[in-house]
This record gives sequence, C-alpha cells and structure tokens, in this order.
Amino acid sequence: MKRLIGLAVAVVVVAVALVFVLRAQRTQPPRSTVVGNVEAGRYLVRAGDCLPCHTAYGGKPYAGGRAIPTPYGTLYTPNITPDPDTGIGKWSFDDFWRALHEGKSRDGSLLYPAFPYTNYTLVTREDAEAMYAYLRTLSPVSRQNRPHEMRFPYDKRPLLAGWRALYFKEGTFTPDPAQSPEWNRGAYLVEGLGHCNACHAARSALGGVRQDDVGGGLIPMLNWYAPSLTSNKETGLGDWEVKEVVQLLKTGVSARGVVFGPMAEVVRNSLQHLTEADLAAMTVYLKSRRTADHDEDTGVRVTPQQQAQMLAQGARIYKDRCAECHQPRGEGVPGIYPPLASNQAILMRNPVNAIRIVLNGGVPPSTQGNPRPYGMPPFGYALSDGDVAAVVTYIRGAWGNQAGPVSHVEVASGRGVPLD
Repeated sequence: MKRLIGLAVAVVVVAVALVFVLRAQRTQPPRSTVVGNVEAGRYLVRAGDCLPCHTAYGGKPYAGGRAIPTPYGTLYTPNITPDPDTGIGKWSFDDFWRALHEGKSRDGSLLYPAFPYTNYTLVTREDAEAMYAYLRTLSPVSRQNRPHEMRFPYDKRPLLAGWRALYFKEGTFTPDPAQSPEWNRGAYLVEGLGHCNACHAARSALGGVRQDDVGGGLIPMLNWYAPSLTSNKETGLGDWEVKEVVQLLKTGVSARGVVFGPMAEVVRNSLQHLTEADLAAMTVYLKSRRTADHDEDTGVRVTPQQQAQMLAQGARIYKDRCAECHQPRGEGVPGIYPPLASNQAILMRNPVNAIRIVLNGGVPPSTQGNPRPYGMPPFGYALSDGDVAAVVTYIRGAWGNQAGPVSHVEVASGRGVPLD
C-alpha cells in the first residue's frame, strides 16, 4: 500500500515537473571575472551558517559529511573546501552562483532543498562572489562525499522539478523603497542568508514552506519546536527592546531568556559573529512582521481534579529539583539562570522544548559575550514521564503563567528522539 501511495505521489510530481521544465527555459548569465572581497565573504558565510551543516561531528571544517535526517531519508552534506577532486576546487564562480541562485549542482542536477537555495536565491551576485572568494581560501580537504540515503520515490532527483514548481521562486532580493535601509537590511538577512524560515515555519507534507512564513513550526526529525518570530506570545518580539533581542542573539543569554537546542548552535556558529547593527536590523524587520497573538489549544485534555493533582505533584518536584537555581517564584537569576515566570519559551503552544530541556538538560552557547555559560543538568534519568509532565505543567501554570497542561504521552515522545 505504501509503495502504491509513493507511486501516486511520483506521478503527480512528474506532471507538475513537466509544467515547470517547459516554463523554466532561460539563458545562463555571463561567466564572472570579478574577484570577491574575501573578508566580506568570511562574514557572509558566517551569516549563512554554512559551517555547522558542512562539517561532520569531529570532522574538518567545511569538509561535509554531516547527516541531515528528513522524513524522506537521510542527506549527507557535501565537501565545500577547494579540493579539486572531492570538493568544489573545480567549480567556477558561475557554478557556485548557479547552486545558490538556482539550486543546481555543477553538472546541472537539481539539489535537495535541505540546502536552503530557496532562501539563498535572494543573495546578491556581489555577495555571492565574496562568499566564493572566501571559500577558495580554505585549506583543501580530501574527503569523498557520502551518497544520500533517500527512500523511493524521493531518491529520484528529476522529480525535484515538481517540488520546485510548487515551492521555489528564483530571484535576488529587491529592496522595498517604502522601508528604511535598516529594515531592508534586516529583510535581506532574515529571508536570504539567515534562512530563518527553514526552522521557524510550518512545513507541508512535501516539506515546502512559504517564503514569508516565520510563524513557528516543528523541526522535522528533531522534535524541537522553533517558535513564531511574529507572535509576541511566543518570542517576545513585540515588547522586548531591540537591544534585548540583540543581546540574546549575540551572546545566547539575556535577562529575559536564553537559547537552547538547535538555536544555540545557530548563535554559536553564526549570529554571535554578526555586527550589532545587522542583528538590530534583523530585529527591526521581524518586529515589523508582528501578528496578533492567539490562544491555541495544545490538544491535551484533563479534568480539573487531574490538573490539580498534577500541579501539586509538579510543585513538590519543582521545590526539590528546580527552585535553587530558578528561584522559588520562577524569577531566575539574570544572566545566569533564566526566569520561568512570563517566559514565552515556556508558554508556547507546543511544550516540546520545555519537555526536552527537563529531560536532557542543556547549555547556552559559549560566545565571546558569554564564554562560560551556566547549564542545566538532565533529569530524564531521575524523573518518570508522569513526573516530567507534572513539573512542566506546574511551571506553565504557576506565578501567573497561563499555558495548557502537558501529558505523559508528550513527554514519552520527547524522550524518544535524538538530542540534535
């Protein structure tokens, strides 16, 4: 039955692909002879967060090999050092530009959109030249690319033409003349190199996202929830000062919260290296996108008596395990232990992040602005699913917090997924 469904999907995608191919005929841009600014390229590559994806755990920088799990199979990132045989040493700038701008490899094959060319297409040619120039200065690493392990029919690359017809629009960033230079710079970084919607958007059944969607979404296969960047209820962009958001993105900590999980990696490898002006521009752009806050049901149903029992149990666990650091009334210690009262990360409609932090612990990223962060120990080994559900329910409902209860089923789901 699953194979028949896969074949049906393939037929539909092929049909859409034919439409796309017929309308996608175009001439190639002239070959570039411009020498890019290497230092500008270093900065832009960091802004694009290229290092973590193109570096295997324990491997050499940019030599590829990191596994990217998806609902459709596992992808392995390529070597982008200038090694002529296993990297991109034989790539011209136009080959590199085609990958960023069109999502096509040097041989013309279509790239899987785990490489965020749907965002990188917005990068200007000048910035792409600088990125290319910087990558050419890296030490070549001889490391063969590992073949992808995608399930049928997703292992048939030509079918990506259909996906692209649905979800990919080629074109460089065009500034909005009605907005300020700061707003436009922020839009360029958020929608382009920063590819924020790769995590902070809801994905369709085929893994597609809308270009302008940063309203929050579950990160596939990781079971981390990337909060909405337009809702004050989830991220605080509405009532945080710009300088507070900049501090969080620059150092990973602020008086009002800290970053954990996949976002900690983004701050460590990318955002801490950006200028405060660029981080402020990103914040200004995102604050302008704010939408109305909505109270959304998490789907958990408990009786008033059950919730009262969970709150009492959670209060006991909190006193024994949490209050010493986060303080008896959840106020935290500024810059050291984040507050839990009125903390949007705790109150989000999807509680998976709070659950995973209790289970697995976590440490904010080590950054120049916060080189020795305080971490939280894991409690998954000591607390049952019911205990974790109770303490997270208590935290989400104490000290004026008003978020829905958490079930032990949600905790079990959070316990059974990888840490990164």
